[in-house]
Amino acid sequence: MVNKQRLAETFLELAAIDSVSGQEGRISEKIREMLGPLEPEVYIDDAGKKIGSDTGNLIMKFSGTVDAPWLLLNAHLDTVEPGKGVKPQFSDGIFQSDGNTVLGADDKSAVAIIIETMRVIRENGLECGPVELLFTVCEEIGLLGAKNLDYSMISSKYGYSLDTSDTETIITQAPAANRFEICVHGKAAHAGAEPENGINAISVASRAIADLEPGRIDSETTANIGVIECDGATNIVPEKVRIKGEVRSHDPEKLERVSRQIIDAFKHEAKAFPYQDKEAGLPYITADMKNEFPATRIDEDHPVVRHAKSAAQRIGRGLSAMRTGGGSDANIFFDKGFAVGVLGTGMREIHTVREWIRIDDMVRTVELLVEIIRMHAAGGNG
Repeated sequence: MVNKQRLAETFLELAAIDSVSGQEGRISEKIREMLGPLEPEVYIDDAGKKIGSDTGNLIMKFSGTVDAPWLLLNAHLDTVEPGKGVKPQFSDGIFQSDGNTVLGADDKSAVAIIIETMRVIRENGLECGPVELLFTVCEEIGLLGAKNLDYSMISSKYGYSLDTSDTETIITQAPAANRFEICVHGKAAHAGAEPENGINAISVASRAIADLEPGRIDSETTANIGVIECDGATNIVPEKVRIKGEVRSHDPEKLERVSRQIIDAFKHEAKAFPYQDKEAGLPYITADMKNEFPATRIDEDHPVVRHAKSAAQRIGRGLSAMRTGGGSDANIFFDKGFAVGVLGTGMREIHTVREWIRIDDMVRTVELLVEIIRMHAAGGNG
């Protein structure tokens, strides 16, 4: 039933449209053009105005042919940099960029798969309950589209997000994440003439980082120092350095404990630093810690999981529930009361110029979605 050539052409057309975070307007228009003949109800919320994108989240509703609960299918429209001037290549069943940009399979492969799925359903006259497509903006810069979505416009309570690699898993557990920015405040001085009058903020920060062990803390928890920034010149003792990072964990207590340990390590080194300006209270640190996204945990007996596994079995495949260390729009949906499992499209080496994906993996995901929708329409009984 899947039109493989059409799916490839759809993806190539989408991949060639620039849609880095905040500039999703053109691809949103293209999706509406592609699915327009199926006559969905189309809505765009005001999230774009809130977060600085040139469009809001795109919502498309298909009423279906049978009475059933609404089912959500989700993908995000934006890509990471370098994502401008993408020239997708297709050879021997594999899509790649020309090596100068990302390909954008994250997450345009999902967009193409969803479009083909709805076309297959309509062309073959398959029974279908009401289906709601949600294409979010600015996912790659903090899940901002999902965070600012007008949830009063959403009819579904559960569904699937296509935003991972493995086509034989459904992600049901994802960690919560805290993002932090710590500033170490020292004292500037001429590095050659009077370094003893300065307090080197980088040195303070280095001692704190040396006390930490970023990476995998345990099977549930990770921590990372991702950015170190300092303005100035080589002949100036640096007076301020910014450190940015994150902590993720499936356990909320561990998340908060590790986050606090990181901040405490910097506070300790500021107090213990051998060079102090007691009168000015230097060195000292300021810290900002924010929850980036909440955890997801969907029970194995939830219809989202049962239907996906049953659908995979009916088409001769296995599908395993999986825990991941990554976050996605599904984390935000779960916090809002929506159970959304994450399915794979086959995308590989994402967020790099080496990104690639096989058309056969995309076909597999279309086949799975079609069967999920068919089973959903039949009440999950097949």
